[in-house]
Amino acid sequence: MKLDLVTRDLKKSETKRLRREGHIPACVYHNGKNAESVAVNEADFSALLRSVLPGRLSTTIFTLVDKNGKQRKAILKEIQYVPTTYKVRHLDFEELNDNVPVKVKVPIEYTGAADCVGIKLGGVPRLVIRHLRVSCLPKDIPTVFTLDIRSLQIADSKRLSDLEIPKTVRPLAVLKEVALVIAKK
Repeated sequence: MKLDLVTRDLKKSETKRLRREGHIPACVYHNGKNAESVAVNEADFSALLRSVLPGRLSTTIFTLVDKNGKQRKAILKEIQYVPTTYKVRHLDFEELNDNVPVKVKVPIEYTGAADCVGIKLGGVPRLVIRHLRVSCLPKDIPTVFTLDIRSLQIADSKRLSDLEIPKTVRPLAVLKEVALVIAKK
């Protein structure tokens, strides 16, 4: 997912001008360096957002291209919205370095709902924890963790320890916590 960057000044008038021209102000954070003030095209960013599956934006790796053609990989750390229009106001990116671990929130999804005995008896799957915060190298970032719920009855649960977490990924949560439960209606 490529985004073209435009360098910008920190002046308020410059930021307003960029927004009028259809850009979103953004910052790219580097490990141990000052943040770089940039802007991205609003239409391009919106098109990329529509192509990302719901809940998976935190693990999506963007390729940022500057005006010289230099490409950098980054993940989106924060989106600020205008409260009244829900229009994107500002973006924060974190540049990825191949040798530096990064902390990301990986979404948790469940499979096997059609075959789940507890759901057939009237239960409802409730995700208690929707994301698992992990630390790993950028090449090892998982897109999603899945829980298989086929064997669960009503009031049964799955814990974070039931997730298949690769050895290269270090979870930053207590794995004894309940991630999903089949609850009564």
